[in-house]
Amino acid sequence: MATPVPLKWGWLGALLALGWGALLRGPAGHLPAAQPTPQCPAAGTVASLQVPTAYLPGGEIRGLLYLPPCYRPDAQPGYPLLVLIHGQTFTPQQWLELGLVQWADAHIRQGRVQPFLVLMPYDPPPFLNPPENGFDEALMEDLLPWVQAHYPVRPERGYWAIGGISRGAAWAIRLGLTHWQRFGAIGGHSPPVFWSDGLLVRGWLQAIPEGQWPRIYLDIGDADREEILRSATEFEQTLTDLGVPHQWHFNVGRHDQAYWAAHLDQYLTWYTAPWAASTPSQEPPP
Repeated sequence: MATPVPLKWGWLGALLALGWGALLRGPAGHLPAAQPTPQCPAAGTVASLQVPTAYLPGGEIRGLLYLPPCYRPDAQPGYPLLVLIHGQTFTPQQWLELGLVQWADAHIRQGRVQPFLVLMPYDPPPFLNPPENGFDEALMEDLLPWVQAHYPVRPERGYWAIGGISRGAAWAIRLGLTHWQRFGAIGGHSPPVFWSDGLLVRGWLQAIPEGQWPRIYLDIGDADREEILRSATEFEQTLTDLGVPHQWHFNVGRHDQAYWAAHLDQYLTWYTAPWAASTPSQEPPP
């Protein structure tokens, strides 16, 4: 889905270093007020994950996991979880190249948002469409349960979000709509819909009870590829026809890293808005 770009050797080195080579808001439930976030001098870290799976060639699904500054493995009630999927011909490193860690570290340290986790799974070649590709099963049935078992993740739907770029956006739309009970927000950036999902999307949306729709954010550049523009606008029109609240941003830009980097702040601000750190109480401690 993304414009073919050769994998940079610098990206391979980074992966080896990590351990392997604006309209409406859709209701997704009210969240309890977040606890104030203390200032933390430590930096966030990125862990490399390898989890066994029977759904992908090679018998494993890989990914990166961002852990916030002053991460605590015993944190209660746990951390919100943002799942971000890279574009075709890229790897999870794409999100790091765009500046995700710097954005998250700064906003968490400044107390603008409560600490959260970011899971960046790897969708490996060959780039088959579902149902021939088992990436969605590997993510939902193996990687996510493993992360929940090993890291303190909040279980509430409002603390789970999924998004992606290009092909990753197609996965986010598919997973977010078919697992709407799990994800409270779906983000699609330069978003096509898998051709095999095209006739299914309307039914998926109609199966979600009114008032339970996830929050949805879509954006695309005006100079994007014709077939992706057509797919994205058709999906947005379906949302409009069904009365599903969503945000639709038609921007100036192309289907490339420069466009996504220019809008990363908007993406992450939107995902984390419900997790914003609350104003500290003025009442004295007991």
